[in-house]
Amino acid sequence: MRKLLVFLIVLIVLLVALDRVAVAGVQRDLATRIAASSDLSGTPTVTIEGIPFLTQAVSGHYPEVRFELGTLTYGGVPIENLRGVAYDVTAPLADVLQNRADIRARRVTISGTLTRATVDKFAPRGVKISGNGRRLVASGEVMVGVTKMKFTAEMRVEVVDGGLKLQAEKIQGLPAQAAQFVSYTIPFKGKLPFDVRVTGVKSVAGGLQISAEATDVPIRG
Repeated sequence: MRKLLVFLIVLIVLLVALDRVAVAGVQRDLATRIAASSDLSGTPTVTIEGIPFLTQAVSGHYPEVRFELGTLTYGGVPIENLRGVAYDVTAPLADVLQNRADIRARRVTISGTLTRATVDKFAPRGVKISGNGRRLVASGEVMVGVTKMKFTAEMRVEVVDGGLKLQAEKIQGLPAQAAQFVSYTIPFKGKLPFDVRVTGVKSVAGGLQISAEATDVPIRG
């Protein structure tokens, strides 16, 4: 009985070790593929959720794969803390072992942050952006005709074709029609990883957090 117990303990330890070795190998492979798919110069951090891993590897199906891309710049716009999740990844074990490209995710979501400094950088001359994490506030001085006028305004942020639009609202110190002198757009001129489309934006303590997603995404090597 004792020998059987020892054998079972050793077997469990070996299986756990094998599981961890296998997951590390597949995470490295997926990290390489994600770097290639996203045109990264470095290697992202990849974490495959769920244990035991071997059952996922044998089935070729990974419900959730998380990755961190760091900071990337698109058309002069740096996006920090880029991280994402690939859901329902189909990666047959034979494809992984032989470095084939037939690996896909049913859906990929990505989020990242435009810092307050970046948001402020694209503001019109004389406009300064601040905020409390829930909303952005613009203040400063702008020329209206030949007159320089001080103002404050709340900024509504929305996703538009080609970028993020910051629209001035509740303006104080300027006539309502002068909102055009305060409103502006932060452009996205490059493709985000996996050709995800920006679907949402919200004000956070550090600036603006964007969310994006795509479906039926190939993760090529």
